[in-house]
Amino acid sequence: MKYIILCSAIVMASLSNVLPDATFVVKGKITDYNGIALPFVSVNEKNTGNIVQSDDLGVFQITVKNSGVILVFTLPGYETKEIKVAGQTMINAVLIKLEDKSEEVVVAPRSKKNELAIVSREEADKSMRVYGMPSPSTYTQRTPPYPGDYNNDNFNTEDYDGIVENRFKTVIDNPLSTFSIDVDAASYGNVRRFLNQGQLPPAGAVRIEEMINYFHYDYPQPTGDIPFAVQTEMSEAPWNKNHRLALVSLQAKKISTENIPASNLVFLIDVSGSMNEENKLPLVQQSMKLLADQLRPQDKVAIVVYAGSAGVVLPATGGNNIQTIKDAINRLEAGGSTAGGEGIKLAYKIASQQFIKEGNNRVILCTDGDFNVGVSSDDEMERMIEQERKSGIFLTVLGYGTGNYKDNKMQKLADKGNGNHAYIDNLNEAKKVLVSEFGGTLFTIAKDVKLQVEFNPDKVQAYRLIGYENRMLNKEDFNNDRKDAGDLGSGQTVTALYEIIPAGVKSEFIERVDPLKYQSLNEPADTRKNSSELMTIKLRYKKPGGDKSLKIEQPVEDHHISLANTSSSFRLAAAVAQFGMLLRHSEFLQQSSYGNVLALASSAISDDAEGYRNEFIQLVQKANSIAKNENHREEKSLGKR
Repeated sequence: MKYIILCSAIVMASLSNVLPDATFVVKGKITDYNGIALPFVSVNEKNTGNIVQSDDLGVFQITVKNSGVILVFTLPGYETKEIKVAGQTMINAVLIKLEDKSEEVVVAPRSKKNELAIVSREEADKSMRVYGMPSPSTYTQRTPPYPGDYNNDNFNTEDYDGIVENRFKTVIDNPLSTFSIDVDAASYGNVRRFLNQGQLPPAGAVRIEEMINYFHYDYPQPTGDIPFAVQTEMSEAPWNKNHRLALVSLQAKKISTENIPASNLVFLIDVSGSMNEENKLPLVQQSMKLLADQLRPQDKVAIVVYAGSAGVVLPATGGNNIQTIKDAINRLEAGGSTAGGEGIKLAYKIASQQFIKEGNNRVILCTDGDFNVGVSSDDEMERMIEQERKSGIFLTVLGYGTGNYKDNKMQKLADKGNGNHAYIDNLNEAKKVLVSEFGGTLFTIAKDVKLQVEFNPDKVQAYRLIGYENRMLNKEDFNNDRKDAGDLGSGQTVTALYEIIPAGVKSEFIERVDPLKYQSLNEPADTRKNSSELMTIKLRYKKPGGDKSLKIEQPVEDHHISLANTSSSFRLAAAVAQFGMLLRHSEFLQQSSYGNVLALASSAISDDAEGYRNEFIQLVQKANSIAKNENHREEKSLGKR
């Protein structure tokens, strides 16, 4: 019997060394030295993108991969603290406040391997001369505000452009609706970040078209020579049964990774002081290493970094040297001011030197967008990017971080650079953008894609395009090949929704104008007489290396089905659009509600291999809870008055 027990113990001990631990939940509270609770502390499972934040009472809860990991506690103005879990389910952390002082620092290489470090100006000048880089500019770096300042608008310097919501337009006065496609999905990731932090996002952060286009839809693949397929679907609007909702979609041809042309990539990485947080440079490094794993031997990568100045960390290196690329990424450290314009110039220069004819030439910018040295104004940056895009080099902009995130600047750079924009709030999002959607993110199959929809006034009284406010074009722009528009990547989808007021339906949203004195509205009888068409969709696009657009035209019959019989893609897109309207407090909400969104989304989760649709439902529930709490506090505050 003793022998059996001894053998069992040996087997169990052996298994404990080879079997992975189950996931482990750690809870706790974070305070300062005086016992005061610290909210908004980032609690990170070290060397991963798994991050949570403490709540208003300093309480946190995080699920980690096993009981032996290290937790990193960070808060601007306080010393970073690392605690090994070591099987503890309850960890209370005390953070020590830093001295409030300023110091002059710069970023410079500290070895021949181009490893970057924060050093004194004298050391930096010497180091830069040794490694052939320009002498950097000094700057004054002050420790950030303390936790009490988090609710201070002066501390949160995130920037978002205002959005003027598209209104209903009468078909008699405005028969044409013209806009550029948008495949960006940055808004959805950013909205998710706000909701996971227990806040409703600012209205300017909610771009409904980007939220809709975040998801994968089951649209048919194109056939023939045209690189994308056009599909339409129509039903009643979920928030107003008297209105129609028309879906127009594009499905790009999916090209397998092995058939994508050779890639010439330049990683342009912001290593300035503002990137010195767990959800910034460390997450950038993890993201870029994921991308490095997707490279093929025929691909090549160079790495350019910028802080007070810009420099080349890794010259163009073949995809068969992945470890060399990863080693260069691992050596990056943050510190310094932000000469973004100088970095962009250098990245385009390197990309141009390594240009692959008929290849995939692209700069991948990773930053929080907080440029503050050299060329930094929006106008200057836009002009520079517009000039550089003529070389045939595309731009991908990946946004990171909180507190100083410049969403508006990132949008402009991606738009002007024939590129795309994503917001990376965790490692799973990095996998989605850079692994699952590798071809779509990095390989363009059609550029300057524009849509123009003409509505039949016998069928449609008025219409409203939901979202795409910053993508609207003049009707004359459709045939103007000099006018820039959005690009479409391999396998990507574009979804646009029109809310339609059918002819004969009374609506408070139709705004009348006085009759025209010198114009006649009478049309020849054969122009539209007895037409069963609801609208005609026209598209223009250019091949990636072309300058002349090609045109596609497709009429759409007036055929709609009940909401219950629509595709799951239609119901999901409608749910996301309604959610976006609620978050933006749209004046066109009508009978919209969080309950309506949840019901619609729940009916569309049958095909959810990646889990994105279920995650969406969780975000809607969070937003509903936050909105109720805010309304309750507001009512309570008004009651006290």
